[in-house]
Order: sequence, then C-alpha cells, then structure tokens
Amino acid sequence: MGLEGRRAVVTGAASGIGAAVARRLGAAGAHVVVCDRDADGARRVAEEVGGEAWVADLADTGALADLTLEADILVNNAGIQHVAPVEDFPPETFALILRIMLEAPFLLARAALPHMYARGWGRVVHISSAHGLRASAYKSAYVSAKHGLEGLSKVLALEGATRGVTSNCVNPGYVRTPLVELQVADQARVHGLSEDEVLSEIMLHSSAIKRLLEPPEVAEAVAYLCSDAAGFVTGTNIVLDGGWSAH
Repeated sequence: MGLEGRRAVVTGAASGIGAAVARRLGAAGAHVVVCDRDADGARRVAEEVGGEAWVADLADTGALADLTLEADILVNNAGIQHVAPVEDFPPETFALILRIMLEAPFLLARAALPHMYARGWGRVVHISSAHGLRASAYKSAYVSAKHGLEGLSKVLALEGATRGVTSNCVNPGYVRTPLVELQVADQARVHGLSEDEVLSEIMLHSSAIKRLLEPPEVAEAVAYLCSDAAGFVTGTNIVLDGGWSAH
C-alpha cells in the first residue's frame, strides 16, 4: 500500500477517524494535509505525521468555491451531528450539517479533480456511515447528508472511471470518537435513558458485533481504497457496521 509521492488531504483530521486516517496514510508514505477548524489539533497531528496543517472551516462553503487543490488523495471525513425530532430540528442546523457534510465534499472534489485528471491517478474516499445505508430516528440532517454523499460518490466514480480516479465510501457503524460520545449524551436526553442504556439498547442494538469500532480499523479500509491494489474498486462501499445492514 505504498503511497510515496502522493499528496493526501484529510478533512476533520484533528481527532477521531480523521486523525487515524492521517496517521495511516502518513505511515504508507503519503504527504498528508491535515484539514480541520481546530488549529491546534490540526497542527499537532500534522507534526506527528510529518505533514502540514490546513486550518479551514468547511461550513464556509463560499471560501471553497474557487479553490484549487493539488491532491492525489481526498478523504472527506469532517462531520457534525445533531439529534432531535424533525418538528424540533432547527432549520439552520439542518442547513449547516448539509453544508459541511455534502456541499463541502462536492466543492473539495471539484477543486481536486483537475489535478487528479492531469496526473491520471486519484483517490476520493468519503467517510459515510451505516446511516448512508440505513436511517435512524431523530437524525434527519445527518442521514440526509450521508445519503447524498453516497450519490455524490457514485457520480464521481462514473465521471473519473476513464481518467484513473476512483471514488468510494467507507460506511462505519458507531466508532469510538468524540462525536459518538456526544451522540450518547444527546440520545440519552431524547430517549430518557441512561448513557449505558443508550449504548446497549439503541446504538448497538442492530449491530451483531456488540462493540464500538475503533478509528484505526476505519483507517485501514481507507488505506486499502487509496492503494494501487484497489484500482478496480469504484462507486461502491466498504461497510464496517458489525452486521447492522445484514438485517
């Protein structure tokens, strides 16, 4: 899975899945651009992997419209969550989640594709979710964004197929990250349960494997999709949901 000479941009990479992906791609030889709005976290991870930090707020999609991105690998990972019934869901929060998790990935891909096409090689990997394949109550914006990301990935795969560029989704179940820890608290509030009950009765209810996924496990799937070995893999998914979607 050698990625020497490749330049990888990973969004939301100051912590969690993004940081694990940055470390894994760096270990494979890629020069990693660690993109996050958390400046200190981005710089810390960039220093760790011998890459560089790109401090950016992907909610500011206007700043991305004219961007040119010299990247051989783009990993769209940044995301946020809000849990509420549709009738109580703030419209501005719904719009914010779609900007960060669907519009920004489109704009970043748009910025990176000319470089990839010119080199005849590129990898676009989207960290989707089991919620890109299934729905859960109280997560209207997140589920909508992930379903949209799945469609975007397939379009990119079809357009890039003859030009050496692949596009795929990785679909994890619940991963041990700060975002999931916040979700546990939110779900406990919405459902009137304890946080332990949320984890066992709601979040892992549909998973045949009763544990949280670890970020390095997700990073391994990303590394495979970025490798030359995955050159024929495009427009599809690597599903890491512990059997959730087998039901």
